[in-house]
Amino acid sequence: MAQAELTDFGLDRPESGDDVAVPFTLEALDCRGRVVRLGPALDAILRRHDYPEPVSRLLGEAIVLTALIGSSLKYDGKFILQTNSEGPVSMIVVDLDAPDGLRACAKFDAAAVDAATAAGRTSPADLLGTGHLAMTVDQGTHMDRYQGIVALEGDGFEVAARHYFLQSEQIPTEVRLAVAEHAKRGDRPRWRAEGMLVQYLPRDGKRHLPDLPGDGDFDNPETADPHFAEPDGWTEAKALLATLGDAELVDPDVSSERLLFRLFHETRLRLFDAEPLEERCSCSAERIEDMLMNNFTAEERRDMAVNGEIEVTCEFCSTAYHFSPGQFEPKN
Repeated sequence: MAQAELTDFGLDRPESGDDVAVPFTLEALDCRGRVVRLGPALDAILRRHDYPEPVSRLLGEAIVLTALIGSSLKYDGKFILQTNSEGPVSMIVVDLDAPDGLRACAKFDAAAVDAATAAGRTSPADLLGTGHLAMTVDQGTHMDRYQGIVALEGDGFEVAARHYFLQSEQIPTEVRLAVAEHAKRGDRPRWRAEGMLVQYLPRDGKRHLPDLPGDGDFDNPETADPHFAEPDGWTEAKALLATLGDAELVDPDVSSERLLFRLFHETRLRLFDAEPLEERCSCSAERIEDMLMNNFTAEERRDMAVNGEIEVTCEFCSTAYHFSPGQFEPKN
């Protein structure tokens, strides 16, 4: 993987645009992470669903978090983030179809969302309520699925992500997420978002993100100290990240490289190749036909038909597929 170091003299590589993930290391602080910047891909997903504004904003945060975590995993398959909770937004599902395809949808109580909006209670914590957040790595039918679950206890995605990494990986982690609508003069507002994940990964035992090359053996969980004493490097990384405001994070005129340079230029910041992301649904007529054939009986398929036709609409991309019950019957 190509890499570039940013120095006090400025940027020494072209600045990437929207819909990318940029991995980086902070070598002076023993930290590494990635920043995800989403524009057209996020806008396409949220505009297609046309959810109420608070639901779109919440779903945008979930999409950015999925991209931050899922794009770091090198495998064939899917990374899936899913919430189930008791708040106005009862379920969110986001898929990252490796290595770069994002799709997402949400289920919510419209009346409860309206009431929360009228009361000014539309933070991620307010909309999610209590429940759980599951993150699943699915590498296909011939590989075991891995799933990590963390409780949602009246907190948003940033807190849940920190708990997830401490619980499942014992890696101190900070996450910042921001979603907003921006409009150029004469143009409609467009959704955009950015997220940054920073982790403390010294060379004395903590695991490393699998996509970043390392100079030593970080993969030694047996030496990890469960009673983590915060070192100076991690304290400084968190303090620098805390200076980042939402407006700066989603500024369309500030690239990922420039944002990282502003925050971390004195920490031996090293960048790796930008990785593209896109809005892409994995549904297809063939997959749905296979699902109808293998998961339902002939009688159930006949009961599904309306005016002699079975209609199946993808919850992610809203594409409608049409089938005849007779096409599943054995041909003489």
